[in-house]
Amino acid sequence: MDTILAFLTDPVFVGFLQATTRLAIPILLAALGGMFAERSGVLNIGLEGMMLTGAFVGFVTAFLTGNIWFGVLMGTLAGGGLGLMLAFYTVTLGTNQVVAGIAFNLLVVGATSFGYRAVFGMGTAAPRVTSLETLPIPILADVPVLGPLLFQQTALVYLALLLVPLTWVIIARMSAGTAIVAVGEHPQAAETLGISVARTRIFCLIGSGLLAGLGGAFLSLSATGLFLDNMTAGRGYIALAILLLGRRHPWGILLAAALFGGADALQLRGQGLGIGVPYQFLVMLPYVLTILVLIGFAGKVRDPAALGQPFRRAKAE
Repeated sequence: MDTILAFLTDPVFVGFLQATTRLAIPILLAALGGMFAERSGVLNIGLEGMMLTGAFVGFVTAFLTGNIWFGVLMGTLAGGGLGLMLAFYTVTLGTNQVVAGIAFNLLVVGATSFGYRAVFGMGTAAPRVTSLETLPIPILADVPVLGPLLFQQTALVYLALLLVPLTWVIIARMSAGTAIVAVGEHPQAAETLGISVARTRIFCLIGSGLLAGLGGAFLSLSATGLFLDNMTAGRGYIALAILLLGRRHPWGILLAAALFGGADALQLRGQGLGIGVPYQFLVMLPYVLTILVLIGFAGKVRDPAALGQPFRRAKAE
């Protein structure tokens, strides 16, 4: 028993748990946002760009104003703004959702890189902001395993974890969730019942952008305190894999995000501990896991019937 307790309280293991949570939160938020979009019938490939936008705008705002929470707010709103733009192309104009999402991602990579250099110049020293402080919850923070994992985190981590049951309530227990599911499954029938398919999908994409933008702001303002070119590093695409693994359900998404966060933490901690495995393998571990999930769950997870299909209101005879 003493051996187990010593292992659970070992600083290395505690650090691994804290890193797991910290690395899982951005993809958890993006995946929750993607869930709303996909449940309404829109395949939001643009999660990567929304996260990167949130990270950039949040960091620049916090740096220029000195207010980190204002940075979080603006990063979140910037992600929502990108969601609105994507909604215009995919819902209003009916363009191909995959092509539009990829185009937005590529645009954001270039725009944020240019914007960063326009604001901060080409100096060698990367500007930094003071990242969010850890807020341990009294008593609970001292519980082995769960304490470091859940109760020795920043305020944004607690907010993200609270969003999981909140999104579940919205989808499973509220009329708004029923409308979202109806639009994703049978848009023509939903329109007949008085549910505006276009408006529902637009709001879902805005919400998707808000959550992804918050995930990006977490990356730059809570996890690192700086902004780097393409710092999301494919996390938006990983969020799409988490949607499959979690079966587009908030609780399943939470567990899947924890799995990917653990893989990411393992590659970071493994390099520092000098594990006898090439570091290149550790770095690619989260992406290998993503590919395995996509292969393993291909055809096994039921998609919303209207996923990826532009909606056109039937003309009256």
